[in-house]
Amino acid sequence: MLVQQILKGKTDDGVVTVAPGWNLNAVAEVLSARKIGAVIVSRDGRVPMGIVSERDIVRELGRRGAICLNDPVEKVMTSKLVTCGCSDDAVDVLERMTEGRFRHMPVMEGEEMIGLISIGDVVKARLAELAMEREALEGMIMGN
Repeated sequence: MLVQQILKGKTDDGVVTVAPGWNLNAVAEVLSARKIGAVIVSRDGRVPMGIVSERDIVRELGRRGAICLNDPVEKVMTSKLVTCGCSDDAVDVLERMTEGRFRHMPVMEGEEMIGLISIGDVVKARLAELAMEREALEGMIMGN
């Protein structure tokens, strides 16, 4: 299965982005309200500068306390993004996420972000693919 197929199967309304300069408190409010685990930091909504996750915020809270909630998002975001493209294989993406210990990956077309996939999206797609393979094999065994 390709990343493009995973994006087509998503039912959300696109990638949630925040502008540079947002403080962590505002980012946490967006994460909570949207029930999502990460947001992309971008000036224009298309070119990602970084990503900040709920884990990033919790780590900073644990290190410095609530005072960090006034910090700009750039202070804690991951700026060295690992990205994928539409033609990347889902298993390869899953391996990169697992090895890198992160759960969200921007999908790029050139320099522009066209989507965001989570490890949950990839696992769900892989399970669906395995179920179809199982059904096909059962059909062959049963003579259907």
